[in-house]
Amino acid sequence: MKGPTMEISAAEFKAKCLKLMDEIAKTRKPIVITKRGKPVAKLVPAEPASRKPLYGCMAGTVTYEGDLLAPLDVEWEAEAETEPNLYPRKRQGRRRG
Repeated sequence: MKGPTMEISAAEFKAKCLKLMDEIAKTRKPIVITKRGKPVAKLVPAEPASRKPLYGCMAGTVTYEGDLLAPLDVEWEAEAETEPNLYPRKRQGRRRG
């Protein structure tokens, strides 16, 4: 439902700016601002922000190669007990006391 576009002078716009912005948000109709009778600006309602649905927002962002369920053919260091951070050696030497 589009009606005629409202025109307003720059001086009147300056005096009623906040009220006019509220009116545009409510009616969704643009206002043309004029200076000496000539249009200089058009105040239009902002488009509502579109939100992407949460479900499926990351679709297509993950890739994998190979069979994820197949057993590994490489022995892990943790299983072989060769990882030095997991199995620290006992300290040799005198104790300080």
